[in-house]
Amino acid sequence: MIRVVLPAHLRTLAHVDGEVKLDVDGRVTQRSLLDALEASYPMLRGTIRDQVSQQRRAFVRFFACEEDLSHEPPGAPLPDAVATGAEPFLVVGAMAGG
Repeated sequence: MIRVVLPAHLRTLAHVDGEVKLDVDGRVTQRSLLDALEASYPMLRGTIRDQVSQQRRAFVRFFACEEDLSHEPPGAPLPDAVATGAEPFLVVGAMAGG
């Protein structure tokens, strides 16, 4: 089971409390994890990544194992601790403004 922590506004949209737990078939990458998340929670399609280009939205960041994974290639494997469920994959809404 992969553990995913969503920001509050996406948890509200998906009607979930706390962490989301997902089964990911095959290699665990950002792409496969987000595919599984959107398959389980279709209302999240287009909120984390663009529906056409599949690129991460500008004000969304990904973290795991105390590392910023936002600029890693979508097909790169996620850390083993995430793949085994020992550590969560964090989806974080970036702060902006002045």
